[in-house]
Amino acid sequence: MPLITTIAFDADDTLWQNEQFFRLTEQRFADLLKDYTDAPDLNDRLIKAVTANLQYYGFGMKGFALSMVETALEVTDHRVPGTVIAEILAAGRELLTYPLQTLPYVDQVLGQLQDSHRLIIITKGDTFDQERKLAASGLADYFAAVEIVTDKNPATYARIFERHSDGAARTLMVGNSLRSDILPPLAAGSFAVYVPHALTWSYEHADEPEGESRYAKIEHIGELPAAIAAFESSHG
Repeated sequence: MPLITTIAFDADDTLWQNEQFFRLTEQRFADLLKDYTDAPDLNDRLIKAVTANLQYYGFGMKGFALSMVETALEVTDHRVPGTVIAEILAAGRELLTYPLQTLPYVDQVLGQLQDSHRLIIITKGDTFDQERKLAASGLADYFAAVEIVTDKNPATYARIFERHSDGAARTLMVGNSLRSDILPPLAAGSFAVYVPHALTWSYEHADEPEGESRYAKIEHIGELPAAIAAFESSHG
């Protein structure tokens, strides 16, 4: 039996594109407000609102849409027309309509690993939206379980690993966020592989762990089998 028996994957910007559509919506938001404010830090103020509202709305498009409305009202001193608010809300809903694009190598690697490992998804965000994206991806059959959580912390990972794996010490987490996908599962006792994405939200940034033998960084998910083999060789 291999040392690592379960592999957990983040979803957004690990299995499929996501952040690029939020960036497009940010630009649409700025275009809608250009006649009503000259705030030079409009995007920063939007991201600040999104971050502050995580405790109320969680991650995902609903909280993002509400934060756009809040920011629009704030930067215009509540002078923004109702018609513009309606267009901002429509831009938020459009996040549910973008075509889903899986990232390179994903289908190939999942097909390879499903024969030797239990595969699960651990993702955060709006439940409806995450379920929609998983169904549209065509990847659902690869996974033995899907966990959609409000936040990713060591306790969350420990609970999920106990439920769906042979324990944290035999589980590997794969994701594009150091803050959410790498540091918490390592703290829970698992292995972790970081797959950077060019558009990862600044909230998810953190320093890479140093001197951690259960951690690896790869350039793309196609390198995951080799990273697993390296862990097996060094820890087996």
